[in-house]
Amino acid sequence: MSEVEKKLKEFAEYLKKINHYTTAGNLMYWDMTTGMPEAMAESRAETLSFFQTEVHSLNVSPKIAEFIEFFESHMGEFDYIHKRMTEQLKKKYENQKRYPEEFIKEFSLAASRGEVAWEKAKNASDFDVFKPALEKIVDLTKKSIEYKGYEDNKYDALLDDYEAGLTVNKLDKVFGELRDGIVEILNKIKVTGKTIDDSFFHNHFPKSEQESLSLKILDLMGFDFKRGRMDETEHPYTLDMTNKDVRITNHYYENDFTSALFSAIHEGGHALYEQDIPDLLEGTGLNVASSMAVHESQSRFYENIIGKSREFSNYLYKEAIKQFNEQFDGVSEEEFYKALNKVTPSLIRTEADELTYSLHIIIRYEIEKLLINDIIEVKDLPKVWNKKYKEYLGVEPTSDKEGVLQDVHWSDGSFGYFPSYALGNLYGAQMLHKMTKDVPGIYEEIGKGNLQPVHKWLKENVHEYANLYDPSNLIKKITGEELQAKYFLQYLDNKYKAIYNY
Repeated sequence: MSEVEKKLKEFAEYLKKINHYTTAGNLMYWDMTTGMPEAMAESRAETLSFFQTEVHSLNVSPKIAEFIEFFESHMGEFDYIHKRMTEQLKKKYENQKRYPEEFIKEFSLAASRGEVAWEKAKNASDFDVFKPALEKIVDLTKKSIEYKGYEDNKYDALLDDYEAGLTVNKLDKVFGELRDGIVEILNKIKVTGKTIDDSFFHNHFPKSEQESLSLKILDLMGFDFKRGRMDETEHPYTLDMTNKDVRITNHYYENDFTSALFSAIHEGGHALYEQDIPDLLEGTGLNVASSMAVHESQSRFYENIIGKSREFSNYLYKEAIKQFNEQFDGVSEEEFYKALNKVTPSLIRTEADELTYSLHIIIRYEIEKLLINDIIEVKDLPKVWNKKYKEYLGVEPTSDKEGVLQDVHWSDGSFGYFPSYALGNLYGAQMLHKMTKDVPGIYEEIGKGNLQPVHKWLKENVHEYANLYDPSNLIKKITGEELQAKYFLQYLDNKYKAIYNY
């Protein structure tokens, strides 16, 4: 065994140690959200903080610096994977090295407490219950920006955590084009004066039956239940320990057919990405997604581009009739399809229609920019939130639960994450444009309930690359073009023109 091979093996073992801590922390987080006794909350927060602090220490240890120095001196002997490994290792090390261990401990503790406080506040529909915890998290987030540094806008430092190289200047342009395009389509729909009845989606649907259908669709998508599972939480999410343990969570409303089902499909898109990351990248640190926006492209792709397509809707209609015959009595395939794609400006992001969804994200993006740049304070959030919903969507929350408390993200300090959802829509539509060229009959297969060609294409073109490329290079590799809003806007226009005949 050569010196380089020995060092690579040593590095892989070191990463395994980090992964042990990460896995233990993830399992405790999963337990905290799925069934931990309430009295355990403070103790669990401290335990999660301990594991995250240990992981930070290992990521910035002199041993990592030693690995980087050795690998950089042998770059000429490396293949592409190990060159990328070294570049990403150094980037992560330099980023994490900025933060003192005490800060990491304080932030992780505040984030764990924040999630507990958020859940209590949401259940009580009372922002004041969450306010002290959120103020602490926001203060620490601003402090993290001081450690990291920025050039033009404080918020740039947060965007870069989720999408390398993304800035407010770039995002404002993309979101401006996206917002204007969506508003144009929305106005065309309003002019038609047409309404779509979706009242049949709000009959009584027993939780157990919803769960059964969700599991069936996940199986259809290719989710491997030998390497994953689905549980219940307040806010759906996907958590991966490795590609052999990927967990989905869901939340059920018995008066809503679509909420849990499409949450399952959405999280299933995330989960397939994680399960498909190849084993050969273990021990390199590259066995993660290219970015959160690329990750969201997969969940949004399955949830909307596939899940709410006419072809899959027709298949889903037949399955729904089998599972809930009485609830859909007298409902036609066409009515079912149109109801799935009904455009109605609404209050809840996760239940928004495909057209207006990105406006929910733009609202959050604008609020976060204001908050991080000290233009508003935490106490102002409910008022600013309600005002923007009235301005952008023409609706106004009547409670904190359906307003500022609806998302879990701020409770753990995930500022800068929300733009990933809207960018994911753009990535997904651009991927669709290429997929339909590569596999011309793919929608015919989708209509039969055969989602394997979709899974196969995404696995080969997206999932298996993991973090071998930055997102901007990955989309060019896949489609031959840089990321553009036009494909998503064309997709939306074609879809809603056929539904609303504008």
